[in-house]
Amino acid sequence: MSQSGQNPLNAFSTALPDDWAKLTLAHFNYELPDALIAQMPAAERSASRLLMVSDGELADGHFSDIIAHLHQGDVLVMNNTKVIKARLFGQKASGGKVEVMLDRITASNECIAQIRASKTPAIGSALNINGAFHFTVLAKNDRFYQLRSDAPLLEMLDAHGHLPLPPYIDHAADDFDETRYQTVFAEHAGAVAAPTAGLHFDEVILKALQDKGVRLAYVTLHVGAGTFLPVQTDDLDAHVMHQEWFEVPEETAALINQARAQGGRVVAVGTTSLRALESAAALQNPEHEAAWQLAAQSADTRLFIRPPYRFRLVDVLITNFHLPQSTLLMLVSAFSGVHTMRGAYNHAIANDYRFFSYGDAMLLTRQDTL
Repeated sequence: MSQSGQNPLNAFSTALPDDWAKLTLAHFNYELPDALIAQMPAAERSASRLLMVSDGELADGHFSDIIAHLHQGDVLVMNNTKVIKARLFGQKASGGKVEVMLDRITASNECIAQIRASKTPAIGSALNINGAFHFTVLAKNDRFYQLRSDAPLLEMLDAHGHLPLPPYIDHAADDFDETRYQTVFAEHAGAVAAPTAGLHFDEVILKALQDKGVRLAYVTLHVGAGTFLPVQTDDLDAHVMHQEWFEVPEETAALINQARAQGGRVVAVGTTSLRALESAAALQNPEHEAAWQLAAQSADTRLFIRPPYRFRLVDVLITNFHLPQSTLLMLVSAFSGVHTMRGAYNHAIANDYRFFSYGDAMLLTRQDTL
């Protein structure tokens, strides 16, 4: 066990203010060597390293150690979204090339997407995708377009789309990525990015947890391309969070209520599971925290979790390492404390942990002081 304060490395260049209300984007910036950005996953899903963070203390381990740190009566909540082949290539009527990157599917033949082209496509214009189907441009809102397909969208994506690996991964998706960039529990198609903390779990670990008395539960949050968009304002109050759809089903709500009533912990696998749970709790806005019961919820969320957010449901978070100046780094800083997260990231960089989607993991316990 090592104290984060003993690590001489400081990848964060901006000193923290005394008043948490004065936190800005610059306070969540850090320097990361390119060599630590994982370009491929570990040889086996559960072979990643695990940095355990509790009460400001750090311990190095392997992901399989997760079994020892979860207990009978805990409920493990996973995001069962499935990544779709959201990147498409085609042409405008003029012959100009276009790249379409879906953000979210809004109907069986409609979606919100980003478009890369030499000239902005006009409203009402058609985009020919691989000679197989067309999009009609319905509207534009900031950097996103509303598109309508002339064929069933999911079928066309399966046949003509490409898996959208994150922009910091420098190879095109291949057959290996199509397997490893999905969780083993992926079920509901709709995400354009993987819930990457879930990538570390395999059937062996899930069974071992069940045998130990850990209950498995699922939410769905379709991760949008907005998860990779940088925060563009130093004033965090001015940031507009991207919108994502989530569902907390009745069975999951019941398992969580049972665990809370019996002294078990709610363990979220990834920031997307956490956002789904906390969004559902926020919709209920409970007045009496100790007594309220989580209800099933299905809605869109723009919940922006940053210090000093007060968590209602999640006690433990399993997550990967996140990009500098990202809303996800702000989320984990709210969960385990800004000082603690700085120490954890400094430790991870100094000890050559692998970062981002295909990288290593952290096990965080909630710390209610920053």
